[in-house]
Amino acid sequence: MSPLASTFITLALVSYTIGVWSERLQKRLKWWHFAFFVLGLAFDTLGTGLMFEYVGGMTADVHGISGLIAILLMVVHAAWAFVVLRRQDEEALTRFHRFSVFVWAVWLIPYFSPMFFAIAGA
Repeated sequence: MSPLASTFITLALVSYTIGVWSERLQKRLKWWHFAFFVLGLAFDTLGTGLMFEYVGGMTADVHGISGLIAILLMVVHAAWAFVVLRRQDEEALTRFHRFSVFVWAVWLIPYFSPMFFAIAGA
């Protein structure tokens, strides 16, 4: 993987983790959490685009498919967070973290899968 792609993907991990776990600990969705969700999505998209250039497109393996699912979930997550914040529904604001943690956990699959496959010798 190119060093620049790796840097962007790691920035995505840091940004998304800050947004998701801050929201979880505070037990209420806030606009600054949304900003970190979008920042993580932007870094992930940039890093993924650079990886596509490096390897010649998407791969139809666990990493490629889970990565596509993760980015799509991140888009849905950010869009839903925006809607919840605009509506200011208190119940939705205080329960949103459940979806956030789920999306974050799914996102970890493509992040760590290359390492697991390398360790396994696959």
